[in-house]
Amino acid sequence: MNSVFAEHFLDWVEVRPEAVPSPAGYPYSLPAVRGLGRLKFHPSVTFFTGENGTGKSTLLEAVAVASGLNPEGGSRNFRFSTRASHSPLHSALRVARGIRRPRTDYFLRAETFYNVSTEIEQLGVGGHYGGAPLHGQSHGESFWSLFTHRFSADGLYFLDEPESALSASRQLALLARLRDLTERRCQFIIATHSPILLGYPDAAIHRFSEDGVERVTYEETDAYRVTRRFLENRAGMLATLFEGDDSTK
Repeated sequence: MNSVFAEHFLDWVEVRPEAVPSPAGYPYSLPAVRGLGRLKFHPSVTFFTGENGTGKSTLLEAVAVASGLNPEGGSRNFRFSTRASHSPLHSALRVARGIRRPRTDYFLRAETFYNVSTEIEQLGVGGHYGGAPLHGQSHGESFWSLFTHRFSADGLYFLDEPESALSASRQLALLARLRDLTERRCQFIIATHSPILLGYPDAAIHRFSEDGVERVTYEETDAYRVTRRFLENRAGMLATLFEGDDSTK
């Protein structure tokens, strides 16, 4: 492995049982949290993937908050709060850090990036994002301004469903941007449903499900399997999906 990728900012995370107030309460009752064990991070790119409601975004958010970042997103300098909706999971985590410290860090939470953009304008720091007001751009353009202008070398970055605002071609461009940044000693932890992003080479992919969390290959992810089946047999899958649907008749 290239020495560029040899050191972690974050090495692993686990739940401290003594810090869990009620194992039956949310989010500790989620199979992925209850059976987490010690989850190892890749020194460059780690993916969390799986069905909605399995806890991947919940864990990503908790690790970001435990790392000193704002629950609604942004860097550690952002301390605004529009609505406190994050879980208390961060307080029950033990996060092992490497000997290196990030020069910069950021938490992109897709659903609250509008609030982050507002805070950026109020703080007058738009120059770090390319200069153009983020609210004057499309959702996808504002995401891309973040990736291209704000993200830089020696950074620790948490991305929650970054594909939500990106076209397929921009997702491919993001793969290239990830490679550029990991070659500059960055570490990414990403929650995603995207079969394109999950195709990033040499990443660690952790699948969240009702059975807990397990490390899988790209070809074992639901995103890859379902997308491949659809592309290879679109007519057949649509016929099965629409069977008995009167709205198509």
